[in-house]
Amino acid sequence: MNQIKQLYRQIKSGIELSVWETSLIKERMTDWAQLQRYEQANCDVKQAEVIFFGDSITDQWDLSLYFPDQSYVNRGISGQTTPQMLVRFRPDVINLHPKIVVFLAGTNDIAGNTGHMTIEQIQNNFMSIADLAKAHQIRLIFASILPVSEERSITRPLTKIQMLNQWIIEYCEANHLIYLDYYSSMVDERGYLRSHLSEDGLHPNDAGYQIMAPLAEATIQKAL
Repeated sequence: MNQIKQLYRQIKSGIELSVWETSLIKERMTDWAQLQRYEQANCDVKQAEVIFFGDSITDQWDLSLYFPDQSYVNRGISGQTTPQMLVRFRPDVINLHPKIVVFLAGTNDIAGNTGHMTIEQIQNNFMSIADLAKAHQIRLIFASILPVSEERSITRPLTKIQMLNQWIIEYCEANHLIYLDYYSSMVDERGYLRSHLSEDGLHPNDAGYQIMAPLAEATIQKAL
């Protein structure tokens, strides 16, 4: 169950919310796609040749640490789903005129962070983002959805992750896009995220990002 649903349950149960929780609900009600998150940062950007765009896995990734010789721009927002990213693709990506976008998303859609979504609806959002990137001459890299731990697979079933990743592979091949395969290097023999790559079974730790960084860099250089 996602965070907002939990807060609404607290309200229904008569549990008083903290200042932070109240602020979170207000933010999501008035700025659903969180367009304000990078509004000022976007004004300050001088050059954004490569943008990493996605959810918390991107948001928590310190790009300057893992790509010290590059000036990659991070536009990840924790908890987001592809419909939210589609809304903010213009201000947070297109308007910055990048050459390349590394797009990593989908796990929160599967988990239902912004409500139930079918596989087809998720695919439609991927395709809409691809259409926007193509229209603005942006080279798009679609990254695989990462595997999750057994505990996390309750809300993010392995079958759905595998199904979406296979679709992404085929869509990239059919539409001359670049596929970035994190999944194969991070999955164990049972189909779950290798335990030493995450502390919570969802977000990569340093060991996880150490695997992802060279894969991303090699794919970016291929795209360039």
